[in-house]
Amino acid sequence: MTETRKFDAEVAKVLKLVIHSLYTNKDIFLRELISNAADASDKRRFLGQSDPKLANESEYRIKITLNPKKRELVITDNGIGMSHDELIANLGTIAKSGTGEFLEQLDEKNDVDLIGQFGVGFYSSFMVADKVTVKSRKAGEKKAHIWESKGDGEYTVGETDYADAGTEIILHLRKDAQAYLDKHKISHIITTYSDHVSIPVILIDEEGKEAQVNKGKALWTRPKAEITPEEYQQFYKTTSHQVDKPFLTLHGKAEGKIEYTYLLFVPSMKPFDLYHPDRMRRVKLFVHRVFIAEDTLDVIPRWLRFLRGVVDSDDLPLNVSRETLQANPVLEKIKKSITNKVISELKKKSTKDPEAYEIFWKNFGPVLKEGLCETLDAKEPLLEICRFNSTHSNGITSIDDYISRMKPEQEDIYYLSGENLESLRDHPQLEGFAKRGLEVLFFTDNVDDFWVNIAHDYKGKKFKSVTRADIDLHTQNGEVPKVESKELTDLVALFKKELGEKVKDVVISKKLESSPVCLGVAEGDMDIRMEKFLRENKQLPYASSKILEINPEHKLILALSVKGETEEVRDLINILYDQALIIEGETLTDLKGFSSRLNHLLEKALAA
Repeated sequence: MTETRKFDAEVAKVLKLVIHSLYTNKDIFLRELISNAADASDKRRFLGQSDPKLANESEYRIKITLNPKKRELVITDNGIGMSHDELIANLGTIAKSGTGEFLEQLDEKNDVDLIGQFGVGFYSSFMVADKVTVKSRKAGEKKAHIWESKGDGEYTVGETDYADAGTEIILHLRKDAQAYLDKHKISHIITTYSDHVSIPVILIDEEGKEAQVNKGKALWTRPKAEITPEEYQQFYKTTSHQVDKPFLTLHGKAEGKIEYTYLLFVPSMKPFDLYHPDRMRRVKLFVHRVFIAEDTLDVIPRWLRFLRGVVDSDDLPLNVSRETLQANPVLEKIKKSITNKVISELKKKSTKDPEAYEIFWKNFGPVLKEGLCETLDAKEPLLEICRFNSTHSNGITSIDDYISRMKPEQEDIYYLSGENLESLRDHPQLEGFAKRGLEVLFFTDNVDDFWVNIAHDYKGKKFKSVTRADIDLHTQNGEVPKVESKELTDLVALFKKELGEKVKDVVISKKLESSPVCLGVAEGDMDIRMEKFLRENKQLPYASSKILEINPEHKLILALSVKGETEEVRDLINILYDQALIIEGETLTDLKGFSSRLNHLLEKALAA
C-alpha cells in the first residue's frame, strides 16, 4: 500500500529555494549523498559489533551507477538502511535546529554550501533531479520501503522489493543536468569532495565497468608530509560542512600509555549551532577506523564544541555499548589530552598572530570561557588564552599583560561587568581608577558573571569587581583621607532615613570623582549584573538592596550637607538614588514619584 504525504512547511520552503534558485556549483549534491551513505555504513558497522543480525558479511561499499539511457544517477550503499517511519522522519521533515536561519541565509546569499552546514543535504538532490526515488531496507528487518517525490510539496511512501539491507537513491536527472552522467565529471567530483571517505566509492559506468574512485584511506591515518593544504581543506569541508578556511589545523598522533590519532580543525567562522541549547559537539570518534559516535560521547568538553574533525583510538574496545564506552577511563584521558593540546596551540597562535587571534576570540571567546565554569584543572591555562577589553586598551588584552601593568601597591585584578562596552567606558565606578591610572578589565559576556565566581584568582591575584563598596582607593594610592565633617555624617544619616529599606547601607565613597552617587555591593554579595541576569531568567524573584555610595567632594553633596532636612533635600536624595539605579540599568519602581519630584525641582529652578 502506497500513501501520499505532504512535506512539512520547512521542507517545502527548502525545496522551493533549492529547485528554483540558481547556483554556480551544483556538484555539492554528490558530496552530501556520499557523506550520508558513509555515515549509514559506519553506523551499521558499529551496531554490528554488538548485534550479529545487523552485521554485514560483505565489504562496505558506496556505488555510483551511471545510466544515460534512463537519465538516471544511482547512489547505493549497504549501510544500516531506513525503516518506513525513518524514511518519513528523515526525508519528510527537518527536525534539526537552525532551519530557519538556513532558509534566511540561503535566500540572502544564494550559497549552496550552506545546505550541508544546516543538515538538509539530501534535498540538494533536487538541484539536479526532477524526481528522486529512495529504496531502503533497514538491516535486521524483512520489509523494504520506497520513498518518492518530485519536490512539488508531497511525497509517496510504501513497500517495495529490495533485496539487500541498505539504501538506493535514484536521481531522475533534469535535462539541463545530463552532465552528471559523464564518468569523468563524476570522478572529478568524488576526488574533489569525497576522496578521503573511508568507505570505498565505486563508479559503475554505462558499460558496467567498476572502478574505485576515492583513495578510501582515512586522511588522518596518512603522514602529514603526504597531505596537501588542499586535501586538508576538502576534508574540513566534508566533515564539518563549513565553507570557511580553518583558523587552526591540528593533526598528529599521541603516543605513550594511550595512543590515538587526531585531525581537528578550529573554524574561522562561527558554526550555526554554536549556541544550540544542547551545546552539541561535532568531533567524530573512531575506534580502529570504525565510526562510533559524534555528539553522544564525551570526546571533547562542550566548551570546545566549535572544534570539527576526528579522533581515532586503538586503545578503546569496539565490542561494548556506547553507554559503557562513555564511562571508560581511556576516553577521559583522551579528552584531557586533546583539551591540553588545543589550549596549547591556541596559546601559540595568540602569540604568533595576535590580530588573527583577536578575530578568533570575538567568535569563540564566550564559549571558551564556559570552561572556566566547568573545570578547575585547566583554569590557569584557559585564563592564559582569555582576552578582555580594558580601560588601557582599544583592543583586547591578556590577563598576564594586565598584571605586568599593575601598580606596585595593587593587590587585585579589577573588573567591571556590563552588556555594552561603550557605556562601561563612561561608567561612574571607573572615575577613581582612571584618576590613579589603575587598569580595569571589562567583562561583557554573560558567562563572565559565572566563571569569576568560580575561578576567584589567577597567579596569586584575586579578581575584584569595581562595584564593591569596600574598595578604598585612597589607602591604595598612599593618599591621606579627609576627615568626615559632622554635616557629612548627618547627611549620610538623612540618606539612610529617607531611603530606608531601598538601600542596604549608605557610605562615603572612596572611588567616585565627578559623579555624586553610585550603587555598590558588599563583599560576598552577588554582583549587580549577575543578579540582574538571574532575575531576567526568573531565577531570582526580586532585586536585593544595594549600597549607595556618595561622593563627599561633589558640589551637590556638599550643598545638601548644609541645608538640613527639608522637602527639597528629601526629593534630591530620592532623585540621586534613582539616578544611580538608571546608571546601572535598573528599572525604576516608582516612575510617578520620580517624575513628580523632578518636575517640582525644575519648577523651582525656573522660578528662581
